Amino acid sequence: MTPPDALDGTARVTAPGADARHWAEVAATAADDKLAVDTVILDVGDVLAVTDLFVITSGTNPRQVRAIVDEVEARVAEQGGPRPVRVEGRDTREWVLLDYGAFVVHVFDEKTRAHYQLERLWGDRPRWRPGRSSSTAPGS
Repeated sequence: MTPPDALDGTARVTAPGADARHWAEVAATAADDKLAVDTVILDVGDVLAVTDLFVITSGTNPRQVRAIVDEVEARVAEQGGPRPVRVEGRDTREWVLLDYGAFVVHVFDEKTRAHYQLERLWGDRPRWRPGRSSSTAPGS
């Protein structure tokens, strides 16, 4: 069933009773277990209506990007988490986006991540590494 506010683009989808931060941590840890590079979680919930958290990470080559994506999907699923609402970029393996609704996982190759610089775009947002507490954004 589609929530009433889904048509206006403000609905957030997540597993029943699940905490977006918990699932973002699960996804980030799964990425790091596949030796992802520079994994970070950004809190964008109070500036974006469509999601609460970004998990941003990268792999050093297309095979590693694929392995990270596969591990994130598998780990979240095996722990009873939500399935992605949408997956984009799986074929190119330059920037794969796993949209879980309440959190979005961005898995880049290093060159594409350096080009788009999402962390810089959202530089004023609180961020943290998997397994650590939220920290104040740089410059705060």
